Amino acid sequence: MPALKKIALTIASAALLSSFALAPAAAADDKDGPGNQPKPPADMSRIGGELLGREGTQVKLGAGAPVLPKDLTGRSWIVADAENGEVLAAHNAHWRLPPASTLKMLFADTVLPKLQPKTRTYTVRNEDLADLGEGSSLVGVKEKLTYTVHDLWLGVFLRSGNDAVHVLSAMYGGVPKTVADMRAHAEELQALDTEVVSPDGYDAPGQVSSAYDLTLFARSGLQKADFREYCSTAEAEFPGAEKKNGERESFAIQNTNRLLTGADGVAPYKGVAGVKNGYTTHAGNTFTGVAERDGKVLLVTVMNPSSEKQHAVYNEAATLLDWGFAASGKVTPVGELVPPRSADTGPGTDTGSGTGKGPAAANGKGSSHAAPAVTSGDGGGGAWVALGIAAGVLVLVGGGAFLINRRWPLPDLVRRRPRP
Repeated sequence: MPALKKIALTIASAALLSSFALAPAAAADDKDGPGNQPKPPADMSRIGGELLGREGTQVKLGAGAPVLPKDLTGRSWIVADAENGEVLAAHNAHWRLPPASTLKMLFADTVLPKLQPKTRTYTVRNEDLADLGEGSSLVGVKEKLTYTVHDLWLGVFLRSGNDAVHVLSAMYGGVPKTVADMRAHAEELQALDTEVVSPDGYDAPGQVSSAYDLTLFARSGLQKADFREYCSTAEAEFPGAEKKNGERESFAIQNTNRLLTGADGVAPYKGVAGVKNGYTTHAGNTFTGVAERDGKVLLVTVMNPSSEKQHAVYNEAATLLDWGFAASGKVTPVGELVPPRSADTGPGTDTGSGTGKGPAAANGKGSSHAAPAVTSGDGGGGAWVALGIAAGVLVLVGGGAFLINRRWPLPDLVRRRPRP
């Protein structure tokens, strides 16, 4: 039972805050032109495998495997199996870039388990909303009004509300404590490309993450029933002003994840079940999504496409998901999503293969003995998605060791259903 208990606690925040030695982010801005695009650093982290630290596209195509989609313009992207953690293909996976609101996945994964029950209420103070960044996305939280934890999380996931983030942070103990615990939890998850400065993902000097780390945050968060509920909710009612008779008005809010809702001319992606999108001036568009097809669950992250086509981040994510489902079982993985530090990998586990265990991985310099990769420098349905909330059963491996990095099952993902 100790090993099983340890796995059950792997998503908890790490007890101590450790410092991050991070290189400066290569930020996108309005001055970037076709001939003035920043380049990824030559020496990126190799957590998850040596190939993931290389510049450019990493993929190992086998017999019958489809080629990668053309016209992918994301500065960084990754396609991975959500359950066994295999990375099917990646492009500059460890490039540290501004994350925008996709960082809210780490915020939720850190804070959500501590703010229970979801019916808990809080009356907003003026100081809770005093430090919102100019131009922040807002859900419409107002001072002196009372909200439930459930209301506020809907505001975070559906409208990417920085106001809801700051109120939840106040309930958690304040923004400094929230940032400290997010940093600690990122280290526990071995998301070592990430530096947290603001809990809402708003542009801040030195705030960076990577496609690899964002995918780790999504995978960890999706183990939690409440996280799955919020990130898969397409529409909801949010409390508004108080009426004279003491009742509350409400107004409709819609998820800004267009692959989930099919809004603004983006085709809804069949089987999609979250997770989070974002945009800021320096980050550009960012997106992490999870989808299921024929029992296979994939995660995809795309950061800052340079394409001028409308909704490029969603289109590129959708084409990568299509490729991943078609290529599954026909490609050799180029790396893996590592387990949390506290995961019990069991006796005999190889600690030098880029899994995040052992001295090599501790320096972000894992190794890989796989064959060389191919390297280059370069729908339908309604708007509702339901996710099962029953816990997935961990696969028992060998002589009783649970290898969380080999199998981290998600509860069954239910396909998109028509709107009632």
